[in-house]
Amino acid sequence: MNKSAGDGMSRRMEGAQKQAAVEGDGIGLGQQVRNHVLAKVSSGEWPEGYRIPSESRLAGQFSASRMTIHIALRDLSSEGVLVRRQGAGTFVAPRRSQSTFLELRNIHSEIEGRGNLHTTDVIKLEEVNSDLTIATEMNISPGSIVFHSILVHRENGKPLQIEDRYVNPRFSPDYLEQDFTKITPHAHLMATGPLEEIEHIIQAVPVDEVSRKLLEMQSGEPLLLLRRRTWSRGMIASSARLLHPGSRFSLAGRMKAAR
Repeated sequence: MNKSAGDGMSRRMEGAQKQAAVEGDGIGLGQQVRNHVLAKVSSGEWPEGYRIPSESRLAGQFSASRMTIHIALRDLSSEGVLVRRQGAGTFVAPRRSQSTFLELRNIHSEIEGRGNLHTTDVIKLEEVNSDLTIATEMNISPGSIVFHSILVHRENGKPLQIEDRYVNPRFSPDYLEQDFTKITPHAHLMATGPLEEIEHIIQAVPVDEVSRKLLEMQSGEPLLLLRRRTWSRGMIASSARLLHPGSRFSLAGRMKAAR
């Protein structure tokens, strides 16, 4: 065997040994990073709002590439464990008391996570007296005051979602004072109180003319409705109807199979 061939084999063996060492019992580097972060968060060593080590520091710690670290942190962010803030770093997200097949996520973060621009049109922001239907949804007495907002969320200028939401004033007395062109109702409500429970109902519904125009939909295009109620502080904090053009939006989830 010539020297160059021997050196090449030696380098390959050395690389394989290093890979085996860092992967331990067959656990990939990405999963090792995930396990490390989850352990730190669940133990409380990294509390809510804690700025975790940088990608380059974690890459050095795990002898991994920056891409491996980036993907692991990106996935944990999409799962709601971490929050990534451009120019500031990656932080431990607020803890949630329950998880669901459909994650409660901020549409602003979803759109910007795809590298696109999120903008919002405020259609309505008002105080109304609840009728029987709304009172039943919110578990309050008919005629009680509720806050009502209708927003259109856009991705790169194209309407993606109508957010038709009712909010309990007892939970968020300053809801109507928010500038929802700069902050989403999701972000405001999550900052107002701890999330206790979520209810999701998904339906395909006929397209009414108002929704068709707001979402700039073609005739015959399907409309997807996600109904969402959230509980906090022992009350129904919010009830929302989230309407999406079926040709431009899909719902997806991933979970472990029961054993």
